[in-house]
Amino acid sequence: MSPFLGEFVGTALLIILGNGVVANVVLDKTKGHNSGWIVITFGWAMAVFVGVFASTHLGGKGHLNPAVTLAVAWFADFEWNNVLPYIAAQFAGAFVGSVIVWLAYKKHFDVTNNGDAKLAVFCTHPAIHHNGFNLVTEIVGTFILVLGAALMSKPEIKIGTLEALPVGLLVLAIGLSLGGPTGYAINPARDLGPRIAHFLLPISNKRNSDWSYSWIPVIGPIVGGLLAAWVFTLL
Repeated sequence: MSPFLGEFVGTALLIILGNGVVANVVLDKTKGHNSGWIVITFGWAMAVFVGVFASTHLGGKGHLNPAVTLAVAWFADFEWNNVLPYIAAQFAGAFVGSVIVWLAYKKHFDVTNNGDAKLAVFCTHPAIHHNGFNLVTEIVGTFILVLGAALMSKPEIKIGTLEALPVGLLVLAIGLSLGGPTGYAINPARDLGPRIAHFLLPISNKRNSDWSYSWIPVIGPIVGGLLAAWVFTLL
């Protein structure tokens, strides 16, 4: 067991189950085609539950998210020399997880002609494109994630080790309540790692990877996570 292994496996499971439920809903000829937003948000909540549980069991902290790792490093008892290995494990896990989703749904990617739907399996895109407000949405969503997780954690844990089920339910609430504008990335690794996979993989009839938007699901969560951790220290 090691922190790197825990964060890698936990994040990979997060993406396999999270992006997997998106693939099941948006790609053509799947059993779950067009089953809707409730299925996606519930699937992502269960993905977080499994990912956090697996990560902590294997020696990680259950962060699965660079925004969480940076927030903990700034405002909690977490060594800075662990930050880069954690973040590297998270991005690697997200990339590998998204490749596995592509393999699992390969034939459905082949029969789907909608390039936007294919991209949606990997990463987020706003319903209404506005850089300023899209950034605010990601800041707010991640603020709620980090502050809520910190407040729900046991006092002795602080915000270092996240508890699986409460965090999964929190992500469900965020998706249902705040996910509409941007698809609630709230995690730089969850968005950028699979976006890179989309760019590199030989996906038939794919569109561009929307790099002009890609900075928002990275910067927004980092800002929101740091603000939440700072508020938590004040409380």
